[in-house]
Amino acid sequence: MENYRSLSVGFISLGCAKNLVDSEIMATGLWRSGFRLAAAPEKADVLLINTCAFIRDAKQEAIEAILEASERKRNGRLKLLLVAGCLPQRYKGELRNMLPEVDAFIGLDRLEAAPRLLKKLLREKKGVFEVTSRPSAVFDPPLGRIIFTDAPHAYLKIAEGCDHHCSFCAIPQIRGRFRSRTVASIAREAEDLLGRGIRELDLIAQDVTSYGRDLGGKNNLAFLLRRLGRIGGRFWVRLLYGHPAHVTDDLLDAVAETKQVCRYLDLPIQHCDAEILRRMNRGGNEFRLRTLFQRIRNRIPDISLRTTCLVGFPGETPAAFSRLVDFVGEAGFDHLGVFVYSAEEGTRAAALQPQVAAATAKTRRGVLLERQQKLVHKKLSNRIGKIEEILIEKQKPGTQYIRLARSFRQAPEIDGAVQLKDRAGKCKPGMFVRARYVKTQGYDLVAETV
Repeated sequence: MENYRSLSVGFISLGCAKNLVDSEIMATGLWRSGFRLAAAPEKADVLLINTCAFIRDAKQEAIEAILEASERKRNGRLKLLLVAGCLPQRYKGELRNMLPEVDAFIGLDRLEAAPRLLKKLLREKKGVFEVTSRPSAVFDPPLGRIIFTDAPHAYLKIAEGCDHHCSFCAIPQIRGRFRSRTVASIAREAEDLLGRGIRELDLIAQDVTSYGRDLGGKNNLAFLLRRLGRIGGRFWVRLLYGHPAHVTDDLLDAVAETKQVCRYLDLPIQHCDAEILRRMNRGGNEFRLRTLFQRIRNRIPDISLRTTCLVGFPGETPAAFSRLVDFVGEAGFDHLGVFVYSAEEGTRAAALQPQVAAATAKTRRGVLLERQQKLVHKKLSNRIGKIEEILIEKQKPGTQYIRLARSFRQAPEIDGAVQLKDRAGKCKPGMFVRARYVKTQGYDLVAETV
């Protein structure tokens, strides 16, 4: 076997934050097994691409990354190419013939086997294919794991898979049934991360509001939040990716009562039109959504709400889209993501008619985002002069006195930021400071310390 300790392994992690955690698990295992981690993918002897296959654009991005790496391999700059994650899991029967230049395919249940598989590759000099028919594993990330975020926050994955069967979504086919980690394992990981200087724990799953339903007993998201709060100390816990149908009063009480939990909820609605929601197999209607968000705001008046909408879904008429635009305007979401529908093979929505023209869907996305932009500008302007606690993340690139920070109202990477003026240079990453907002700058707020 080639001396594997002389080899450096680089990572390209595509897709969502759940994939990023998977990449961190594999990187930690490889490092602890004696492999060096490359400073950048282009400097690696071995490249591991962790892929997404959720929608057409994600698959295209993954294939392009693989082909680019294959070219480096042909030129002799790369020795081995490994592909992991959702792409081999979803297309397990096709990829080996389609991409013969890939040395190993690693499925979602084999993340922790990455070191063994790479050593096997080096020893036997032949391709490796380790993809189960349907994922069923639940991983507890190793304590002290490598964190790929360049700021004092980390993603904490509390569950795998999904039991929802939205007609447009292939995630249940790719990642399997919903399965929760134990409260004890999550609390151990949280304590470990906090002990290493992490100051924001971002809880993620395909649907965090379903957490614990498969465990029975008192296990649920509200119980988990209260358990994390008992760790004590100054840190934030943020909830990402919930489902509107699973927001209980007990959960809202836990968010309101647990001081470490950010008053922030990410609840993708996808749409508000009853017929479109029926076709999406999500249920609900505009009245239920209005009632839900009013109930949330009644119990937590200063909560920040994020949602996601899907436009161009089969059967979305101009009237249905108009209702969505009006609903978004009235609901007053603090943050909004808009995606254009992508017909995915193996999903029920792919066969629905009538399909909406791609150009029409793209235009609708622009209309909805323009409406939201006006709402955001108004909301941010109303914060001028207000004082809030913010979390310092890092120095703004290319500047000397500006720090990038966030308030509890802003999730990392997907929401705006706070640009803090710090001429004294006293604000360091991981610090909580009180700041006064002085002006807006696009989707960001500019602040100065109090």
